[in-house]
Amino acid sequence: MREKVIEQKLVQAVKKAGGLAAKFTSPGLDGMPDRLVILPKGWIAFVEVKAPGLKPRLLQIKRHEMLRRLGCRVFVLDDEGQIPALMIKMMGGGDAT
Repeated sequence: MREKVIEQKLVQAVKKAGGLAAKFTSPGLDGMPDRLVILPKGWIAFVEVKAPGLKPRLLQIKRHEMLRRLGCRVFVLDDEGQIPALMIKMMGGGDAT
């Protein structure tokens, strides 16, 4: 499955939950996660979407670490089957990964 398909499935799941999965770009700050996910009740997280089995590049890992130091939740998603658990974690049901 391609990264784009997984990303589309994430967007659909977030919309179904009443949220927003905005495509996130930050000119001048490379390596930021792909999506800014906002769910009802103010649950917010960044989500990096990868093709199955792929891991974030070193620059992406550094950005994730920076965001986490600032208190943000950051998730890496490489399988559509991870989406339900990610949504639960986003809503306070577990630690960010």
